[in-house]
Amino acid sequence: MSNIIKLENIAKIYEVGAEKVHALKDVSLTINENEYVAIMGPSGSGKSTLMNIIGCLDTPTKGTYIFTGVNVSDMDDNELAEIRNKEIGFVFQTFNLLPRSNALHNVELPLIYAGIPKTERREKAIQALKSVGLEDRIYHKPNELSGGQRQRVAIARALVTNPSIILADEPTGNLDSKTGEDIMALFNDLHLKGHTIILVTHEEYIAEHAERIIRLRDGLIERDEPVTQRIIPNHTLNEG
Repeated sequence: MSNIIKLENIAKIYEVGAEKVHALKDVSLTINENEYVAIMGPSGSGKSTLMNIIGCLDTPTKGTYIFTGVNVSDMDDNELAEIRNKEIGFVFQTFNLLPRSNALHNVELPLIYAGIPKTERREKAIQALKSVGLEDRIYHKPNELSGGQRQRVAIARALVTNPSIILADEPTGNLDSKTGEDIMALFNDLHLKGHTIILVTHEEYIAEHAERIIRLRDGLIERDEPVTQRIIPNHTLNEG
């Protein structure tokens, strides 16, 4: 199994006035293709900074980040934007949908930025919405959808470019427990289909759906271990 992410001695230092904040100190880790990994840590542990670096939303102060075999540590903003658009599917706690656009257009957005022709991007967007069980909500706007349905639109948008990784930041944070479990069932289905999933969460119960948990504290990896009693949803999203 080939590695898709390799971080070597990553550090991130922010300057806040005269003070230097060491958000990450010396982080090295590898994530392989088709792994399902959760990143956990208390406030101030560095997990958000690590997520931003993995997602090419930020660059390290020092260290090396190899993503799909390419050194992205020193890329400029335009190069990083291209990596984000083509290789990383983002899922956020707040969904980040355009309120005046229907589900289809929201899912099409990454393909528009990538310059995909209209007919092709429409077909891809419809297929992505079908894959998350929303074929009957294609023309609904976000305010016509439940919280769980909005998150499924966001997941379809993350999938539509066939990215190398799906990076989910607190994906159940705005959902009730039943809807959150449905979303975790969907992530499990996507993992079984071969997707690499990286989940950032502060909830132990959510993290235990993954195969492996990376725990951060004070900018360092405190523990990196397999989940011994993994939670596997007993239903698929479409059943739930």
